[in-house]
Amino acid sequence: MVEEKQVVETSKHRSQTPVATKAVPLMQVQIEQEPRIMSRCQEFDRVLGGGLVPGSLVLIGGDPGIGKSTLILQQMADYAKSEQALLYVSGEESAQQIKMRAQRLKIESDKLWIFAEVDMERVLTEVERINPKIVVVDSIQTMFLPDYESAPGSVTQVRECTMALLQLAKSREITVFLIGHVTKEGAIAGPRVLEHMVDALLFLEGDRQYQYRILRGIKNRFGATNEIGVFELSESGMVAVDNPSQLFLSEHRANISGSAVTCAVEGTRPILLEIQALTASANFGMPQRTAAGIDQKRLALLLAILEKRAGYHINQYDVFVKITGGLRIDDPSADLATLMAIAASSYDRVLDSKSLFLGEVGLGGEIRSVAQLESRLKEADLLGFHTAYIPKQRRNNFKPKQLQMVEVADIRQTLELIH
Repeated sequence: MVEEKQVVETSKHRSQTPVATKAVPLMQVQIEQEPRIMSRCQEFDRVLGGGLVPGSLVLIGGDPGIGKSTLILQQMADYAKSEQALLYVSGEESAQQIKMRAQRLKIESDKLWIFAEVDMERVLTEVERINPKIVVVDSIQTMFLPDYESAPGSVTQVRECTMALLQLAKSREITVFLIGHVTKEGAIAGPRVLEHMVDALLFLEGDRQYQYRILRGIKNRFGATNEIGVFELSESGMVAVDNPSQLFLSEHRANISGSAVTCAVEGTRPILLEIQALTASANFGMPQRTAAGIDQKRLALLLAILEKRAGYHINQYDVFVKITGGLRIDDPSADLATLMAIAASSYDRVLDSKSLFLGEVGLGGEIRSVAQLESRLKEADLLGFHTAYIPKQRRNNFKPKQLQMVEVADIRQTLELIH
């Protein structure tokens, strides 16, 4: 005989009579502008599109141990400055473990409630009792509904638990954060429909060997996508980085061959970063092509362009390319800087540390225009760069203080300028 506590009936939460609605013309739809919930962390608010929208469902994913729970707990401490209650539901840790993390982060608040539970029905009951403004579920893969016999983390349980939280968020204007596990391929574990149900999808990225973390917005119904927030992981938790360009270029040295600086745009933010390349004689029959921070196939494409259009016999060398700081980008404007770094390494040349290389390289070796060129040049001019190699295009109204712009047409012309 085992004593069990009586569980509240599921019909209390999910069999509510829906409010009758009818179709209305678009021009008659009324929009209620609610103020966003702001925190003291501008990087987090930037990724969310300018703050947290009441009644939204936000999913945050990332590798195990990357810092998801630490970041969310810090943000909950910021939101707890208001007079309303907040609820942190943990299915993986006990309340004592969360308290120990809060002490390490120096978080103290009477408005932040901790609830260690995996039964979604009990979670919904506790939400009705506390009536919080924000709810965090860590993680959604540990939650289950008693009506379904499948195990927690299965497709059915994850989908139905998320649907219950979605109804809770929309019906009571409660903002819900979901923390999700990721698979080996880096995607959110569980059904793919989970990503379509949420209002915002955020990924926390970073290399364990570096202290930097990137919070990237993949989907956002209330703001721009592909926005990033840069954080530095320290003993006191996640510290926001206000100037990522200066951070990623802090160790850039002027006397190293095979190093070039470019400017990538993530969302609306231009970030200056350093691309390093190393070429060495291939000791085996098949030369190695290794890339860290850029796509491996794009590196192979750029090497083919360098050999075919510029006459570099790169097929006899191993080529290693990386972006310093552990940052990963998909911006095609880094093509020119990547090729310049490879060419400089093959001839053991040192590029000017205050020169910027911007441009997408076509299959014919031509340098194509890039988006948001003016904002990239403004960032370089602000950080003291004096030369920028850019594609030939129509003049813009940007008047730099000290930055000299050199227009180049193809990769061969650019290589001749630095010799």
